[in-house]
Amino acid sequence: MVSRSARSRRLASRPVTTTSAQSGYTARHLSVLEGLEAVRKRPGMYVGTTDSRGLMHCLWEIIDNAVDEALGGFCSSIEVVLHADSSVEVRDDGRGIPVDIEPRTGLTGVEVVFTKLHAGGKFGGGSYAASGGLHGVGASVVNALSSRLDVEVDRGGRTYAMTFRRGEPGVFDDAAGIGPQSPFEPFVSGSELAVTGKVAKNVSGTRVRYWADRQIFPASAVFAYDELVTRARQTSFLVPGLKIVVRDERRVPGTPGADGPHTETFLHEGGVVDFVEHLAADPAATDTWHLEGEGTFTETVPVLDERGHMSPQEVSRTCQVDVALRWGTGYDTDVRSFVNIIATPKGGTHLAGFEAGLLRTVRKAVDANARRLKISAKDAATERIEKEDVLAGLTAVVTVRLAEPQFEGQTKEVLGTAPVRAIVAKVIDARLGEILESSRGREKVQAGLLLDKVVGEMRSRLSARKQKEISRRKNALESSSLPAKLADCRIDDVERSELFIVEGDSALGTAKLARSSDYQALLPIRGKILNVQKASVTDMLKNAECAAIIQVIGAGSGRTFELPAARYGKVVLMTDADVDGAHIRTLLLTLFFRYMRPLVEDGRVYAAVPPLHRIELLGRGGQGREYVYTYSEAELTATLAKLDKAGRRYSGDIQRYKGLGEMDADQLAETTMDPGHRTLRRVTVEGAARAEQVFELLMGSDVAPRKDFIVAGAQTLDRRRIDA
Repeated sequence: MVSRSARSRRLASRPVTTTSAQSGYTARHLSVLEGLEAVRKRPGMYVGTTDSRGLMHCLWEIIDNAVDEALGGFCSSIEVVLHADSSVEVRDDGRGIPVDIEPRTGLTGVEVVFTKLHAGGKFGGGSYAASGGLHGVGASVVNALSSRLDVEVDRGGRTYAMTFRRGEPGVFDDAAGIGPQSPFEPFVSGSELAVTGKVAKNVSGTRVRYWADRQIFPASAVFAYDELVTRARQTSFLVPGLKIVVRDERRVPGTPGADGPHTETFLHEGGVVDFVEHLAADPAATDTWHLEGEGTFTETVPVLDERGHMSPQEVSRTCQVDVALRWGTGYDTDVRSFVNIIATPKGGTHLAGFEAGLLRTVRKAVDANARRLKISAKDAATERIEKEDVLAGLTAVVTVRLAEPQFEGQTKEVLGTAPVRAIVAKVIDARLGEILESSRGREKVQAGLLLDKVVGEMRSRLSARKQKEISRRKNALESSSLPAKLADCRIDDVERSELFIVEGDSALGTAKLARSSDYQALLPIRGKILNVQKASVTDMLKNAECAAIIQVIGAGSGRTFELPAARYGKVVLMTDADVDGAHIRTLLLTLFFRYMRPLVEDGRVYAAVPPLHRIELLGRGGQGREYVYTYSEAELTATLAKLDKAGRRYSGDIQRYKGLGEMDADQLAETTMDPGHRTLRRVTVEGAARAEQVFELLMGSDVAPRKDFIVAGAQTLDRRRIDA
């Protein structure tokens, strides 16, 4: 575009003529795109993008049309086939697209659906009470962006067929094989919906097969099998009883169908409850609660009258709310929202209503149980539940069904219908409120556990906020907030600093003499800390030892843990080399795994390896005495045999360390704390899911699986390893 100043300078330098830029810009320069031309010219406006995401969006449009039939109760089976020739086919056993003549256009219903924008059975509420396709452009957009599209309809005892090339109806000559490369003859005088066969009168359905137009979509845009399977599984949860079959015939390397056609079938009768249990990754703190309800609202919408004119009318809408939710022992949140089975990843009014109702209901329950939760009237102003406290550990599926919802854009990622917010909030308030106020045994117990968890999350958040107000090293040393028993180090370099968590005060005294105070800090703990796998967040924060560890590390806990704020580059668990020491180390690891997992995942948690025995070698001639340390019974036996073979003399009084406190400072420094001689075992999480299962097995509240584990391993136990 030429700027006005630049154009003025050029005009000033030459005589003004009648053929100026202004007079040359006339109405003939305007372009009017009609019908499907606009889709091909600006495909991104309709499908978002022309890469693989846009290609998948086209497939969702066709699948959603079939799912809408299922939502209406007319379809029980959908099959999606990825053919080897890069085409995709969607089959359903719904009512079939209408094949009679639409009076205003004079075209068959099939041609109207696939060639006319904003045309279909989803306007005015006549055909669908709730549907995913709303704008009447899905099928026609897919047709416009396809080099070939074939549609077959079973209806009224006959099979009808029609083919299109880039949105234009006509006939392909498939003598040499079916595909978009076949010769094409468009209809000239009038279109024809051909009758190609007969079916039983009670058989109906639609089959749509299309080839994406590579003039629009680049060769790199392909159908993603994993994404298709995820969407199919999700839809089968949201429409109970609907069977969805996905078949891949492409033999694409790296996919399940690489070695041949691969088929997966999805059918779930439990609906959103099954969906939540499928999504939840952590152990359950509550049951999966199913909340249902509905509400009505009115809105003014343009409606087609009998003459085909749009006239505004006030209509009454019903919004059905279907929610399943459960809280787990973790702190990650996974909330999925849907409108008429269409995913809304960016939320909208229904999700806002869900969160508002959830927060209001839980706050009301916390206020009613303030005495049991030990929230005084004095603390009520500062200890206030926030949304993030309630969402911690929540897995939920929020779905609403209503006619003609208003979305923001064709991609339908955000719901904009305003009255839905209040309806969803009211349903949550009523149904969840009944559970939290219930006097029935199981619900009352679980409601108590939930409130404990929420209050614990709130206090953890407040504690983390206080920690952020404390400066990293210097300010922390000047502050009285750190535990008095912490023997901190002097340097400010986090990468070099080390925190040793020491078992017992006796070991602390020796460790103080053995450490290098420049970069090694010491924090003693008394005995066995709380088993946080079974305890609530509130109990964990009340435990003095757990609170001290979290406070000293200085990075918060749970959802609020911030790895860059950690005050030490290494955290070393230094416990005795016996059964009790191993138990304490396991309890500490449980604390780190549950509430400070990023520290473990970053490889900053270690276990010290103190020796189990000390062998005193007798000197030769004038030489001084030497010491050899071993770390297991097997190593002791092997070392003694090696010494005997070499003819080395050693004292028969071999020292067996019962604890770190039995070592003097030099021995502890040499074997366990000096970086030049010590051995540290780095704690890693190679598989978080497997680690979660192991911690739940060994430290969780379910006793039976742990008993089975102990009994199964009893035969391999070496009794000599037990100090008794």
